[in-house]
Amino acid sequence: MTTNPGFFTKTVVVENRHFLIKILNFDNGSFVSITEGSDKLGAMVVSLASGPNPITTTVIPARTESLFLKITAEKISTTVKGIAVVSAFVKKELEAKTVKALLTEITEMVKNV
Repeated sequence: MTTNPGFFTKTVVVENRHFLIKILNFDNGSFVSITEGSDKLGAMVVSLASGPNPITTTVIPARTESLFLKITAEKISTTVKGIAVVSAFVKKELEAKTVKALLTEITEMVKNV
């Protein structure tokens, strides 16, 4: 993981698939980019933890992995008690094991700010 103040990147390899995770932290939230292969923006979800349940909306719809994006955004917004913007560009559908590994890595990165 490389670190600059407020910016973190890490490559995660799960089942021979390489994912680049980039996190940009702000005082009131985080922007998370998850890319496989090319460094591209993909589907995008925004979540705001302003009460007991986060409010989540889709900005750019996903062809697949919409549940992964929603869960990731809600978990991050709840953790940072603010806004989470999550973008994901993946080449093919994610297996359950891959989703779990990515979510664990992202959560750890956000918590260790």
